[in-house]
Amino acid sequence: MQDSSDTPSPMGKDTAPTGTQTLLRGLGVVQAVASGARDLKEIARLIGTTKSTTHRLASCLVEERYLRVLPQVGYLLGPKLIELGFQAREELPLAMLARPFLDELSALTGDTIHLAIRDGDEVLYLHKNPGRNGPEMRSRVGHRMPLARTGIGKALLLDSPESEWRRLYDLSVPEVARNPLWPAHQEQTWEQVRDRMHEYVKGSYAFDLEDNEPSIRCVAAPVRDASKHIVAGISIASTVPYMPLEKMAELVPVIKETAARLSAELGG
Repeated sequence: MQDSSDTPSPMGKDTAPTGTQTLLRGLGVVQAVASGARDLKEIARLIGTTKSTTHRLASCLVEERYLRVLPQVGYLLGPKLIELGFQAREELPLAMLARPFLDELSALTGDTIHLAIRDGDEVLYLHKNPGRNGPEMRSRVGHRMPLARTGIGKALLLDSPESEWRRLYDLSVPEVARNPLWPAHQEQTWEQVRDRMHEYVKGSYAFDLEDNEPSIRCVAAPVRDASKHIVAGISIASTVPYMPLEKMAELVPVIKETAARLSAELGG
């Protein structure tokens, strides 16, 4: 029901039909609370309604569990939104949600594009767009790699403590020793790995500078969900002739922007 004394909505929704306008105002209340409004006066100011209309909308949302009210705190988002958020996340698998973003990167760069998650101490690849530049890479969907040696693995570790970086580095050293293709002189010391990881944390990206496989380089970035936790990583990879250091630097803002857009789809 519309209050005739309401001032026009700052979002310009007063031209909408009455039922639609009520729905949009209800959603506006939820958005206002999500942005930090805790009392009716502040909610009303943000959505452009009178206090009485705001009270009716908020009371209905509390009754339906979309909002809750706590003494000495005020309005907060309610349990129904938590339930719906988890349902929304489960209904659309990460790989399916990420596909348009990965296809866009593939078309833009021509390089191999990966989506991966952490599974124990390894990277698990969920999606791969093969590149048009250079030979086919050996990565594949379902393939696993050491976290500490891949660019996408390093991106997944940006929030982890230094002690975890060291543990995973120590685990990966025997893997290199067993790889006859790996030139021993290219192996990174723990101190070098640590310093690079701190640099990556500051920039919110990660590189693979032939750390996992000779001649393969990649640029990676983390994907975050609504809790701000890293839940996945994406990367752009190619062989050295197609991935000089200058190009890698140019791809950092590209991969970060794509990761941010995918994170936004996850509520991040």
